[in-house]
Amino acid sequence: MYTSEDILLVDKPAGWTSFDVVAKIRGRIRAEYITCDIKPTKKQLKVGHAGTLDPFATGLLVILLGDACKKAGEFLKLDKQYEFTAKLGEVSTTGDPEGEITKADTNTHDPTEEQILEALKQFEGEITQVPPAFSAIKINGTRAYKLAREGKEVEIPPRQVTVSRLELISYDYPYLKCRCDVSSGTYIRTLAEGIAKQLGTGAYCTELRRTRIGSYSTEGATAIDKIV
Repeated sequence: MYTSEDILLVDKPAGWTSFDVVAKIRGRIRAEYITCDIKPTKKQLKVGHAGTLDPFATGLLVILLGDACKKAGEFLKLDKQYEFTAKLGEVSTTGDPEGEITKADTNTHDPTEEQILEALKQFEGEITQVPPAFSAIKINGTRAYKLAREGKEVEIPPRQVTVSRLELISYDYPYLKCRCDVSSGTYIRTLAEGIAKQLGTGAYCTELRRTRIGSYSTEGATAIDKIV
């Protein structure tokens, strides 16, 4: 059973890695102990997170303190909610703004809103995804993104994930904004690319925000500048 002292909900800003947030909070805890002239133990400085967020992404990051770190796996299995914006007609090597961006090979028309809504329907329910090469998945003990950055070929097996809800928030070509509820292991960058392919074009995520993990949401999260 967790208490509020075991868990810290952080609203991560863009540009921060999940490790940056963990390191900042650990530093803040260390500083508070030192201020009280107390040398903190390893257990008191133990800080982890329950599910990473890409640096360009914002939103909910569940920070675990002390013994709660042992239960990180339980959080990783929880369903999640995201809001994302995709730019149609262009593609990125990483699926996000951090990659090399080029025009899509197939970009013969501007999809109508009706076509968008029909495409979204194709991705509701259980679907098959191939996670992106630039991901934290381990391939023979090495993170896939490290191999990809070295120019090595990365082969990641497809996986079954569930999209329980996928709805359109707004559409003003070339920008498409959606909200989705997904199972653990779903890659939103890949989802955006799949939607674009269904529309006969390409896309990449320009913005990504995680708003919920299980029963935890950004409504109860604290901005990092309020913590550190």
